[in-house]
Amino acid sequence: MNRRAFLQTSSALTATALASATGRAAPADPRRMRVALVPGSIGVTVASQRESIDLARRHGFEAVEPRATELAAASPGEVQALRAELAAAKLVWAATSLSVDFRKDDATFRSGLAELPRLAAGLHRAGADRIGTWIPPCHDTLTYRPNFALHASRLREVAVILGDQGIRLGLEYVGTQLNLVAKRYPFVHTMAEARELIAEIGRPNVGLVLDTWHWWTAGDTEDEIRALKSSDIVSVDLNDAPRNVPKPQQKDGERELPLATGVIDTRVFMRALHATGFDGPVRCEPFNKPLNALDNDPACSAVSKAMHAAMALIA
Repeated sequence: MNRRAFLQTSSALTATALASATGRAAPADPRRMRVALVPGSIGVTVASQRESIDLARRHGFEAVEPRATELAAASPGEVQALRAELAAAKLVWAATSLSVDFRKDDATFRSGLAELPRLAAGLHRAGADRIGTWIPPCHDTLTYRPNFALHASRLREVAVILGDQGIRLGLEYVGTQLNLVAKRYPFVHTMAEARELIAEIGRPNVGLVLDTWHWWTAGDTEDEIRALKSSDIVSVDLNDAPRNVPKPQQKDGERELPLATGVIDTRVFMRALHATGFDGPVRCEPFNKPLNALDNDPACSAVSKAMHAAMALIA
């Protein structure tokens, strides 16, 4: 945590203590977005939905990833019990990952698509309503326009199935410049291009997954975030970047916790995001080896502290 974030967090705690001492109510938290635990994105392994709910509760998270396969297999009674545990822990559902692999051959896509109605129905029964996925920024054989048409067609089919269950689909563009040139033909890698793809898909339940990392590596701006409505955003990722690495040389799989280095201007990102009225889940996805080496509890603790410090930048 940098000095500014530390001071802001300390000030918030002091205000709460003073309010308690004087009998006056503490200022209301102005944000609507929620700090989310998505275990796999921080190197945490859990065996069940109950375990992830318990981890989220104990470490101060406000949302937790729904486990689609487990929920789809659960009985009505088991789903009801899980929803009760979620409510008792004062948690809401975060976004989960799309199970359909639309990036490979048609047979692979069709196989995943056939399973999606069952998984989507399970999420719906549990009250979960957000799924996210990422768009590859390059292709070996398809140039931009054929690749664009293929993505729009396949993701439209996905969106229709999810929409039938009241589930929103978030698309994350990949702005990492090394990834853009990893294959022969570059593809969608900026917010503007992702929004063009969403418009082409043409389904009301499709929006963006915004990631500080890709926003920064793509050269996107504060104004582009502020131009969005809350309904344009399905979920958000917060990460920071290593110091002393030029942006074109940054590696997608080597990131830092939010505010760890200050290379990415998290304050600008968070305030712009807050201005949209975004009310969904915000997770951390740093692909960070030291973090991944930690046991579950210290990893969750470190992420929760970093995420709440980032949230404090809104005030």
